[in-house]
Amino acid sequence: MATTTWILSPSPASFKGREMPIEKFRIRCSSVSLNTRSEPQPVTTFVKAFAPATVANLGPGFDFLGCAVDGLGDIVSVRVDPQVHPGEVHISDITGHAPNKLSKNPLWNCAGIAAIEVMKMLAIRSVGLSLSLQKGLPLGSGLGSSAASAAAAAVAVNEMFGKRLGVDELVLASLKSEEKVSGYHADNVAPSIMGGFVLIRSYEPLELIELKFPEEKELYFVLVSPEFEAPTKKMRAALPGEIGMAHHVWNCSQAGALVASVLQGDVVGLGKALSSDKIVEPRRAPLIPGMEAVKRAALEAGAFGCTISGAGPTAVAVIDDELTGHAIAKHMIHAFLHHGNLQASAKVLQLDRLGARRIHD
Repeated sequence: MATTTWILSPSPASFKGREMPIEKFRIRCSSVSLNTRSEPQPVTTFVKAFAPATVANLGPGFDFLGCAVDGLGDIVSVRVDPQVHPGEVHISDITGHAPNKLSKNPLWNCAGIAAIEVMKMLAIRSVGLSLSLQKGLPLGSGLGSSAASAAAAAVAVNEMFGKRLGVDELVLASLKSEEKVSGYHADNVAPSIMGGFVLIRSYEPLELIELKFPEEKELYFVLVSPEFEAPTKKMRAALPGEIGMAHHVWNCSQAGALVASVLQGDVVGLGKALSSDKIVEPRRAPLIPGMEAVKRAALEAGAFGCTISGAGPTAVAVIDDELTGHAIAKHMIHAFLHHGNLQASAKVLQLDRLGARRIHD
């Protein structure tokens, strides 16, 4: 089945993409410095962009598999602001989830960092930008909150200057943000920008492979989020420094099965692989009250598979029917309350195939 591959240089300072007409569409970055580009002028004075939530890891795919889900995400609005120093970004407003917990200093805000990186890549020196962030995703939810902010900002700034940058550079700009907040991992930012399922084949150089889930197949994600914050850095600290060969072989085989299931549109196989992680989930699940019981409840209620979404605490189950998904969600919510003493909310969503994009009021 067809896949699409992006190959990127490890350094965001020097790229220019060119497309190669082979079975896997590739963009290889040349050594031409982005800073040698002539400065583009804004094609509009205002842009609003949306970036979707993501489910990273997908069980056995720690740091190299992720997908985007439809209906949840962050919105970033960018406008040319003559009161902002040329070449700089000012964050004027943050609304939505926990706005008081987020810094308005663009050097310490996910959206601000990504916006600045895009401006550097485009060599923007003559205009200043004002940025507004609408947080549709809770912090520390396991749904790629920081990645969605970064992706939306990167896309918005790029749109403002005529879409000069490609997917490769937008991912790298967003990775700068992730690196500062939660570590250098692309399994949230890549699917948030690209949509669908994405495999990170390597980080040095960064190589991304888009996995096409058949459009005619039904796939629903049951996302159950408890009222509990699981900071990514804390959850990463719980992971083992070394693993045994048996677990390595097992997880590799399950990740391979998951990729095959995605390409074939096999939701049952996808769920089975999703539930199979023997390395990361066993370390993180005990840190989320009730998580192990929630997984059992999901499977007993008919889910094809269940695991932790990203670093948690959201639990994600997969199914091929929306009504069944809502029934599964009720059992998962009850398990969080009964076994973890946590209130939880649920959404049943489909795959977001578009990724981050400009939106209009």
